[in-house]
Amino acid sequence: MASSVTPPRGMRDFLPADKRRRDLILDRIRSTYRSFGFDEIETPVAEESDRLHAGLGGDNEKLAFAIMKRGITPEKLAAASEPLELADLGLRFDLTVPLARFYATHRATLPGVFRAIQIAPVWRAERPQKGRYRQFVQCDIDIIGEPGPMAEIELLSATSAVLDGLGLAGTTIRINDRRILVALLSHWGVPVDRFDHALVIVDKLDKVGVDGVVTELASIGVPVDGLAEALGELSGATWESVADADWLDAAAFADLVSLRDALPGARLEFDPTLVRGMGYYTGTIFEVAHPDFGYSLGGGGRYDGMIGRFLGVDVPAAGFSLGFERLVDLVELSGEGSGDGVVLLYDAGAEPAALVRLQHELAAHGTRVRLDRKAKNLKNQLAGLKEQGFESFATVSDSTATAADLSFRSLS
Repeated sequence: MASSVTPPRGMRDFLPADKRRRDLILDRIRSTYRSFGFDEIETPVAEESDRLHAGLGGDNEKLAFAIMKRGITPEKLAAASEPLELADLGLRFDLTVPLARFYATHRATLPGVFRAIQIAPVWRAERPQKGRYRQFVQCDIDIIGEPGPMAEIELLSATSAVLDGLGLAGTTIRINDRRILVALLSHWGVPVDRFDHALVIVDKLDKVGVDGVVTELASIGVPVDGLAEALGELSGATWESVADADWLDAAAFADLVSLRDALPGARLEFDPTLVRGMGYYTGTIFEVAHPDFGYSLGGGGRYDGMIGRFLGVDVPAAGFSLGFERLVDLVELSGEGSGDGVVLLYDAGAEPAALVRLQHELAAHGTRVRLDRKAKNLKNQLAGLKEQGFESFATVSDSTATAADLSFRSLS
């Protein structure tokens, strides 16, 4: 029986046209972030298993792909009390944990305030569905070493510029602060030892609704009298409607207002129920929303405590991650079909050495050059070359011809 030729579930192949489009969008994201002073780094796809399961990644730790140790014997397999005992590495489930490890490793050679770009694939053992894959690309920017609001301002400003540059009209950035969430839980009478569990439940508000959240909170012993009404009011909260609320952490809210005022073009919306699932956030949190989608296009926040887990000394840090797979379906590229190369068509009797010489001559000037045998159905051949991203062609009939002798015609 022949094995399947399809990719693993939740992973995809990309044809040349799709890859070209993805690369064009990634180049726009990368160049915009670089223009805001961020520098790109690269980290390994795998990290130590203990690091990936250190309690920093929230529910994503449960979705990490493990890499088994070498030389596992039947005896070791039988002796293992849990699967992770058989793994020493794992595929990264996000880019933040690797960045924290990277900074701890290279801190001595990095600037005092380090602005990083990471654009790379990550892996999670998700249940595949629309917009959710097991291998996907994240586009992250992070600022490490800046304790003040300038870190958030730079992150939000650069990300807003990316969204605008991609033509994503209608996107907004929902914003909140962990301190506000803690104050809200205290106001609801949630015991301190259940804060983390309660936040996980509140984070499901968009999925299970007010009644679902109230039911789950009740199941962990949270008093829920009047809670449904309170949650309903918070779901439509605005900057103005909560400014004088008795449960509000005034200092945290003032910090958010200062961010909003510093970025009048960033379309920031205050959402006191925004949680974000990662347990490592310590302050500001944000999430990109689009009216056509029921899920976020990205998000981030401040995570001042993470790097200290590796370094032994706390270092302020904040980051923003865009989910590329969700963005790419929304982007319409102007000039997307334009070509960037030429094709040299030749007959069966053409001299290979002459063709290669012409290809080298043109490629030396930065031109993308394809050698293609002339087909009987020239019209279909030229249409196919246009779809593959080429802009012009020339027929080679003289083995002594130079690049200057060729007559190129447009494929448009």
